[in-house]
Amino acid sequence: MKLLITGGAGFIGSAVIRYIIKHTNDTVVNLDKLTYAGNLESLIGVSDSERYSFEQVDICDAAELNRVFEQHQPDAVMHLSAESHVDRSIDGPAEFIQTNIVGTYTLLEVARAYWNELEPGRKEAFRFHHISTDEVYGDLPHPSDSKDASLHLFTESTTYAPSSPYSASKASSDHLVRAWLRTYGLPTVITNCSNNYGPYHFPEKLIPLVILNALEGKPLPIYGEGDQIRDWLYVEDHARALYKVVTEGTVGETYNIGGHNELQNIDVVKTICHILDELAPREGSYQRLITHVSDRPGHDRRYAIDASKIEKELNWKPQETFESGIRKTVQWYLDNSQWCQRVQDGSYQRERLGVKL
Repeated sequence: MKLLITGGAGFIGSAVIRYIIKHTNDTVVNLDKLTYAGNLESLIGVSDSERYSFEQVDICDAAELNRVFEQHQPDAVMHLSAESHVDRSIDGPAEFIQTNIVGTYTLLEVARAYWNELEPGRKEAFRFHHISTDEVYGDLPHPSDSKDASLHLFTESTTYAPSSPYSASKASSDHLVRAWLRTYGLPTVITNCSNNYGPYHFPEKLIPLVILNALEGKPLPIYGEGDQIRDWLYVEDHARALYKVVTEGTVGETYNIGGHNELQNIDVVKTICHILDELAPREGSYQRLITHVSDRPGHDRRYAIDASKIEKELNWKPQETFESGIRKTVQWYLDNSQWCQRVQDGSYQRERLGVKL
């Protein structure tokens, strides 16, 4: 099959493309606007494949989307394009509304027009897979406030209660996708995932930021007491799950994807420091760099995913524990310091590919 993947130069999107090119016979069309967080170097190991092609297109550009659909004739869409950084959404929500809501609407409309014209067999097989986040559910009881907090998990039927402009924009896009199924019959499926981590993660997010700041001797900022709890999912496990859903998932269903790794942010940072103390030792522990800063507005205290549905129905489970995944991640950043510099300044795309930024 041929898969059109939006946001394929991003962190999760590039992991999905690497997985598909390396482990299947499918063809991929990578559609990405190439914002600050998109980096084609994340695909350097697969971009020479004859089954891979790239289109630099904004999902808000209906004319260009129509061209891409007409030219490439995809069998499925995996929609990962999104503005995703909560702090950025608080400082400037407009881009999140435009990309995550208007962009999703535009993509849905173009996909619907394309799907309506497909021949019967291809029309029945077509899928629109929307990739979302567990942040649309708000937060869960915290162990410090509730003795039975561990019994509370996000399920596919959990009521939406987004807290930030980012999560509100993703909740809005989820609702649009469901409406296009209900109203127009477009065959859609949705996934909501927990916090991802792993190689090629843009350095503004917690884990890569901590690794790189530590190596440069900079402060390791922790919001508040650092007792916010997240469920951590290794990005390559997520990529396997997403491919399972687009190829085997049931139209109209939602699947939650989690890593079974609930950890407080402070413990994540201390674990990274411990691994760095071992792999890149310096005088004194890296933990001395931990710095507590004022908490951000509306900060959710706990996320935790019930992934039993995808495990039972699609036979998917994460292969990495947090201990194995975080060690792989730290080692990757130690081995790829030049990638980090290039992704931050855009030099790879600018100098080697001649991509317009």
